[in-house]
Amino acid sequence: MLAVQQALGPLFVLILLGALLGWRDYPGGDFWPRAERLIYYLLFPALLVSTLATANVGEVPVLRLAVATIGPLLAFAALLWLARGRLQLDDASFTSVFQGGLRFNTFVAIAGAASLHGEAGTTAAAVAIALMVPTVNVLCVLCFIAAGTLGRAGLWRSLRELLRNPLILGCALGVGLNLSGIGLPGWSGPALELVARAALPLGLIAVGVALRPAALVRSGRAFWSSTAVKLVLLPALALAVAVPIGLDPVSRDVVLLFTAAPTATAAYILARQLGGDSELMAALVTGQTLLAMLTLPFWLGLFS
Repeated sequence: MLAVQQALGPLFVLILLGALLGWRDYPGGDFWPRAERLIYYLLFPALLVSTLATANVGEVPVLRLAVATIGPLLAFAALLWLARGRLQLDDASFTSVFQGGLRFNTFVAIAGAASLHGEAGTTAAAVAIALMVPTVNVLCVLCFIAAGTLGRAGLWRSLRELLRNPLILGCALGVGLNLSGIGLPGWSGPALELVARAALPLGLIAVGVALRPAALVRSGRAFWSSTAVKLVLLPALALAVAVPIGLDPVSRDVVLLFTAAPTATAAYILARQLGGDSELMAALVTGQTLLAMLTLPFWLGLFS
């Protein structure tokens, strides 16, 4: 448990630093919205390409990793939809509960994998991103469609954004360079690695900046239902799948990181764009990120 706390502690310190910078509105203006775009469209894809283009992906049990990550996601997507009537929420609030229960903060998950297991963890995490990001995005878009909040224009915009998702494109490019044998020739490897190094610390600080503590005043049944799924039930099911199928410790920890990580800050933007409850989504992003500082070490410490 101590090793897990030492590995995850610096990550949480960076998130809290970001929260402090956001509270102080430093450095001001539109710096952080622009920085988030830089991280999302350049730095993070560079990390994925740099990792996957030269990694020995054959050492990652891709099929079993898919079973332990995508299987629980599909199960809880179905359970949340079946429980819609019991939750007694309007359409907009339900879509936010759905996003909050399934989406994961990629920055937190991959930073945790790198901190715990180094290059092997980063490689397994990159494979998990390639598996889970398209799955989660499709499930959330289907939820907006079924709930009736999306509209025809929103559907085409969502599909277009899915195809242009920089994380998906980064994974595809990295895998393509790897399988083709091209890799990262010449100076491209060291240059891309230098760019990639900035992704995780800046990404974690940006997570903290995006927190909105004032939104936590809205912490009713919708908040706790979604948070219970995301931080407790989903990782519990993922662990119940991962252990019997014999995942190695690195892959098992990656499964836990991606299923127990708090919901993504991008979910707030999607809630605003696609007809969700953005205020509830802000509360979910903030509350889950803070609570994950307790729950993530617990899950990872079970087998440390």
